[in-house]
Amino acid sequence: MKNFAAGLEEILMENPRLYQFNLPQRNRPPDIILSDPWYPGVQSCWERCTTKRSVDPIYGIRAVVIHATAGTSSSGAISVMKRRDDPASFHWLVPDEDEAQHGHLVWACAPEALAAWHVRNAASHPDVNGGAGRVNHWSLGIEVVNAQKNDPFSDWQIEATARIVRYCWAKYPNLKHVVSHAKLDPGRRSDPGEHFDWLRFKSLVLVGGNDELPALVAQATPLSRLRSPASSPCCDVGPVTD
Repeated sequence: MKNFAAGLEEILMENPRLYQFNLPQRNRPPDIILSDPWYPGVQSCWERCTTKRSVDPIYGIRAVVIHATAGTSSSGAISVMKRRDDPASFHWLVPDEDEAQHGHLVWACAPEALAAWHVRNAASHPDVNGGAGRVNHWSLGIEVVNAQKNDPFSDWQIEATARIVRYCWAKYPNLKHVVSHAKLDPGRRSDPGEHFDWLRFKSLVLVGGNDELPALVAQATPLSRLRSPASSPCCDVGPVTD
């Protein structure tokens, strides 16, 4: 029965319109450190391609949506944020294997506190946040540079995308859904496409990899070991020793 279920899952994962899994409350990862500098000059676009969220920007986040660009370069993908008519946006961009940044960093493209325009307002699915609309307001969007036709995703692209999701999982306490753009908007979209290894991606998200904190971060005294002062005009409170 277990082998049958695994085989069925592999068949289902050939259809991007079925790509989704939910994050458990247990096994939430520790803080994940991303190498995600801003794409140069992207700040100038935010006013015309992002919106203030209608939900709390931390507690209101419920989903991460995985996209593919249907193009071959980060510059081509990021240019949609400059469009005068119908601009789009997303929070992170994962470079292609032909780009110098591949294997080293992902681009930050829009502030997480703002709603990026990566899903149509009319798109939704009953499996995702109870079928709620206005997905952009309670989700985060990741774009992976890929042409979607005759263009395999690199191993690093899958790993980098999974690491971003783990970063989000560690940061947003109510994050639950990881879903494809295709599932939310099946009549118009097929991304990230059938070549995106969703089963490996899911495993990397749920199991994790190199999640170790940098040494200097790990040396800080955890909040659970700090005294809670009754009243104090300053923050000079030492760790709990008893």
